Amino acid sequence: MCFPRGWQGLIAYGCHSLVLVVDANTAQTLQVLERHKANVVKVKWAKENYHHNVGSPYSLRLASADVTGKIIVWDVATGTARCEIQEHAKPIQDMQWLWNQDASRDLLLAVHPPNYIVLWNADTGTKLWKKSYAENILSFSFDPFDPSHLALLTSEGIVFISDFSPSKAPASSGKKVYISSPHSSPSHRLAATTGAKKALDKVKILISNEKPSAESVTLNDCLQLSYLPSKRNYMLLLYPREILILDLEVNQTVGVIAIERTGVPFLQVIPCFQRDGLFCLHENGCITLRVRRSNCYAAGIPNEEPDPDPVQELVYDLRSQCDAIRVTKTVRPFSMVCCPVNENSAALIVSDGRVMIWELKSSIASRNLRNSSSSASPLYSPVSFCGIPVGAFQNKLPDLSLDNMIAGQGTVAGEEQLKSSFLQEVHLKFLLTGLLSGLPLPPFAIRMCPPLTTKNIKQYEPLLAVGTSNGSVLVFHLTSGLLHKELSIHSCEVKGIEWVSLSGFISFATSTPNNLGLVRNELQLVDLPTGRSIPFRGERGNDEPAIEMIKVSHLKQYLAVVFKDKPLEIWDVRTCTLLREMSKNFPAVTALEWSPSHNLKSLRKKQLAAREAMARQTVASDTEVSSVESSVISLLQEAESKSELSQNISAREHFVFTDADGQVYHLTVEGNSVKDSARIPPDGSMGSITCIAWKGDTLVLGDVDGNLNFWDLKARVSRGIPTHRSWVKKIRFAPGKGNQKLIAMYNDGAEVWDSKEVQMVSSLRSGRNVNYRILDVDWCTSDKVILASDDGCIRVLEMSMKPSCFRMDEQDLLEPAWCPYLLVPRASLALKAFLLHQPWNEKYSLDVMSIDYPEDENIKNLIQEQLNSLSNDIKKLLLDPEFTLLQRCLLIARLYGDESELHFWTIAAHYLHSLSQEKPAKPTDAVILQEQLVNPLDICYDILCENHYFQKFQLERVNLQEMKRSTYDHTRKCADQLLLLGQTDRAVQLLLETSSENAHYYCDSLKACLVTTVTSSGPSQSTIKLVATNMIANGKLSEGVQLLCLIDKAADACRYLQTYGEWNRAAWLAKVRLNSEECADVLKRWVDHLCSPQINQKSKAILVLLSLGCFTKVAEMLHSMRYFDRAALFVEACLKYGAFEVNDDTNKLIHAVYADYARGLKLLGFRQGAIFFASKAGEAGKDLLVELKQPKGEAMEATKE
Repeated sequence: MCFPRGWQGLIAYGCHSLVLVVDANTAQTLQVLERHKANVVKVKWAKENYHHNVGSPYSLRLASADVTGKIIVWDVATGTARCEIQEHAKPIQDMQWLWNQDASRDLLLAVHPPNYIVLWNADTGTKLWKKSYAENILSFSFDPFDPSHLALLTSEGIVFISDFSPSKAPASSGKKVYISSPHSSPSHRLAATTGAKKALDKVKILISNEKPSAESVTLNDCLQLSYLPSKRNYMLLLYPREILILDLEVNQTVGVIAIERTGVPFLQVIPCFQRDGLFCLHENGCITLRVRRSNCYAAGIPNEEPDPDPVQELVYDLRSQCDAIRVTKTVRPFSMVCCPVNENSAALIVSDGRVMIWELKSSIASRNLRNSSSSASPLYSPVSFCGIPVGAFQNKLPDLSLDNMIAGQGTVAGEEQLKSSFLQEVHLKFLLTGLLSGLPLPPFAIRMCPPLTTKNIKQYEPLLAVGTSNGSVLVFHLTSGLLHKELSIHSCEVKGIEWVSLSGFISFATSTPNNLGLVRNELQLVDLPTGRSIPFRGERGNDEPAIEMIKVSHLKQYLAVVFKDKPLEIWDVRTCTLLREMSKNFPAVTALEWSPSHNLKSLRKKQLAAREAMARQTVASDTEVSSVESSVISLLQEAESKSELSQNISAREHFVFTDADGQVYHLTVEGNSVKDSARIPPDGSMGSITCIAWKGDTLVLGDVDGNLNFWDLKARVSRGIPTHRSWVKKIRFAPGKGNQKLIAMYNDGAEVWDSKEVQMVSSLRSGRNVNYRILDVDWCTSDKVILASDDGCIRVLEMSMKPSCFRMDEQDLLEPAWCPYLLVPRASLALKAFLLHQPWNEKYSLDVMSIDYPEDENIKNLIQEQLNSLSNDIKKLLLDPEFTLLQRCLLIARLYGDESELHFWTIAAHYLHSLSQEKPAKPTDAVILQEQLVNPLDICYDILCENHYFQKFQLERVNLQEMKRSTYDHTRKCADQLLLLGQTDRAVQLLLETSSENAHYYCDSLKACLVTTVTSSGPSQSTIKLVATNMIANGKLSEGVQLLCLIDKAADACRYLQTYGEWNRAAWLAKVRLNSEECADVLKRWVDHLCSPQINQKSKAILVLLSLGCFTKVAEMLHSMRYFDRAALFVEACLKYGAFEVNDDTNKLIHAVYADYARGLKLLGFRQGAIFFASKAGEAGKDLLVELKQPKGEAMEATKE
């Protein structure tokens, strides 16, 4: 069972052979996808990391894979399969969509057991390539920073692939590494705070290239492997009792999160992107959030002793945890997902079908309440909201996302900031905001409430009562599929339910038989609105034969209770009294049904007579009463109904039943008299009768051999039809006047028959067209059936009983759900444009009807419904005039779950804002630096961060690597890294540590001498440069680069790296060693490389340009890539911040962008926006403006052409 949450804000999970789609905000089931024949094992939402427009709209695409190796790619909104993929007939181990979607957004990588990875085009179902590996592959993880890197978790170790590409299979078989077991570690010691450091020094969990010795166990007990998305080149490995954080630059464990001896083991972990945190799921269903402790907090707490031995590893502090669930044999947590857009909520799926949605909430902690004993550093709220620093009184919504709740690792919490108190300490807690109940384990007994009629249309609700094996009755609302009520009524398995009104039912349950074959029978009358239940048979029920069935008469007056070896009982439903218990010699009942015909007219006459008698008594005192007060009338009516019961006024009703010989008896019940009125001898062609159904003039009998006998009571003819389907377990007529359809249930399925024509309408057979067995059947409406099956599901199907999916937009939801993906592409994009900004209005509005948008009324209403379904907090932000355009763009990217927009606007907002801070006055650069130091772009953006913060992070990383050194290789890697970072003194220390036995001893000693004596004299520089270039030419690239860095020729080093295709390393070196101009040159060359057709990573190129502040170039690129909406909004934002140099060229660009955006809005039918932008586009928008201002009729003609 896999259970992912998509960027689209929806949760999908596999349940047997079905895929369920749930809205995470309102906890409603939006779609059920049925096409798999076997159990679904993996479900994955497509990524949204591309630019959306009418050609590539917001769409709900989902891939699901089952045990037989079939992958189905769904269009979830319409419920149809886009394509089906099959390679082998074994369960899919893992699959993921490729996150880099510049070239194609339809690529899906899957692991086909035992050892193949296959890349599929998930739109057409074609196989692009297939590659096999030496070991069995368990799962894999893409490197979130480099689309060509991939790690496979195999049965023996890890295989790193560094040449992954969509166009061809990896050529090499990857780099294989092993992990020596962490179990030599004393876990309990690790967890204790005092011994932790010492224990960690002893435990070295190495990754070695040769197979580990036999005593250290191999990797089989590793549950999960995953790259950390919050910082480059880190990986986590999950074991039941610990999480290891590995630094892949030195292949060394740099952090361990261990569980104490008494703690609950881990099941799963999801690393966060926005902040360095981990969502962990434990075996008791508890979800915990751990956030990395920042290294700079010690400075902020003046009272505490400085730590003599600083932390030598990454420490993740427990920040929040939710409640656990009660784990039993059948109830255990399956899996957890986290919202990828906001990372502020997690959902847990439990094996009993429950989905629990936990949201993370932050609260500002008061200063003096800080718990001094806790070792965890305080968390601070960020200075900015939606990318831009905000004042204390501005509207903000801190719980919008994780990065708006807690400040990044780069935020320095020194004493000055604490004093100036703009950093507020926050606490996090989980809140249960949604719960979707599933069905418990089968078997079930189901019964639909009485059908809809013209009389009950006002108060009718389509409720289905489901009796379960644990004695509770669940009542579901069938239009929404949500649980209406859960009633714990019985102490044993519920065997049957009969409704006595729209708001009440009788249910019966029987315990397991004792050695005499006797049971405890429970028969309860339940009032649904209050939940009150009354034991219907009073004290009776202990130690008697089991109840076999109960049947309520058509007027809901009488109840017949049939026992296994005991005569029939007839009860009055209204008074809960026993009318008649049949004598001992009464025949044993095998099937029973009440007649639909009754003498209601005579009942009315009797009621009138009784009322008149009552009226005579009451009005005797005052004969001239012309109008009776209404309160008196209601009293009268109550008195009437009581007297009618006391006088036993009731209509006559009939029922038929059959005995063991197949003889049919017809009995009449009136008041408390039961009369035998007719007997019909058995039909020779029928076996023992098992069930009867009666509607109108048709009576249908079913027997143990699968024969159906249709009796037409009016014409007095009967027809027997052998179905050859074995025992007929149940027959039910469909509701609705004149509707003569019925459903018959057999051991191996069900059939729908038309009793008027006496022919079969549709059939369902277990094992042939479905894999489940049917436990119970009923009708939902006059043309839809309900099937309860042993796979734990209840299905509502059309009469054809074929699995059918519905369109999500046609569904009546109890609570409107925000999901713009459900609108037609034009409407969802128009809604986005409308939300982003409304410059034509003085005030912001959330009313679509108020603007010039000549679109179909239905579509407008759907858009308005979406707007209304936004939360009040979000509406408040959108209506706030101080909420800037950049913040709006970020917020809408979050609401739409648009990954590519989210990254673009985060970086754009950050750099446009920091640029505007630099502009006004330049008294000292210290002020700017202060602002940037306090609020840098978080390290999850890696190369896109500010240089000074990037350098600081790399230095911290090397410090940690240096502390963790265990072998000569690691020491050498650290020394190399220190040389590149310009930390020559420390590099020399490390080089001098090489022992004299080592083959590299001489080399390292000379290198140390060289590093200490490098002078800036001309000849030595030119010699070193010559040597370096020769080394590079002869294939020793990294050594040559080190030498160039020694003589401060890092810019040349970057150029060489780029020439040899090491683009990422060149960018890294430029950021840590070069001044901003030289660094910008290196990165601009990288941008050109990224834009080249064979690389085709333009979206990344744009982000790099943003980080360099090349805003005009960004606008040009967005325009040339036809991202007109993003270009226009970006131009608007740049103009607001004064980020463009205004000249003819830029004006021309601005006009072209606006004109194209206006054309795009016209395509969406969004006239108001189109006119506004066309009028801002100067010459470029003239013709368009004329066209847009035509009267509506002509404009429509023009658009059609």
